[in-house]
Amino acid sequence: MTTFEFNNSLIGMKPNLQRFAMSLTSDRDDALDLVQDTYLKAITYKDKFADFTNLKAWVFTIMKNTFINNYRRGVKENTIIDGTKDLYYINQPQDKGFISPESSYAENEIEKAIDSLEDEFRVPFRMHIEGYKYKEIAEELGLKIGTVKSRIFFTRQKLMLMLKDYVR
Repeated sequence: MTTFEFNNSLIGMKPNLQRFAMSLTSDRDDALDLVQDTYLKAITYKDKFADFTNLKAWVFTIMKNTFINNYRRGVKENTIIDGTKDLYYINQPQDKGFISPESSYAENEIEKAIDSLEDEFRVPFRMHIEGYKYKEIAEELGLKIGTVKSRIFFTRQKLMLMLKDYVR
């Protein structure tokens, strides 16, 4: 395949590449950047493309891998590494700032609703929202893990009915 044919084929794929990029990023600007990065890599590594194979699949694979690599790079950049001896920064309480009266009222209503439940539903649910894992709750209460999961599920359902005014 000549360079001219290769470039024309790439240009012809632009609408499909843009749609695929939008499906990956869900943001127009990020999608356009991804298409541009894909074009750059495809042209840079043209010599890696084997003639008489599927150019479209090759270019879409470049786009998918570029997206994945950019995503992973972004996750690493946003990871906080606390090098202090006692993990000082990680163990600092996070200031939640100003609590609005509406949210305070809603929290009180939710607490009342949870407290009004029968013990068999309230206790596992409270343990779950406090951070216990299903297995730990099951061991603590002497229940099967499936029973714990179903009670937490049914508790959520009951609370959604009781607090339907707060559902968005």
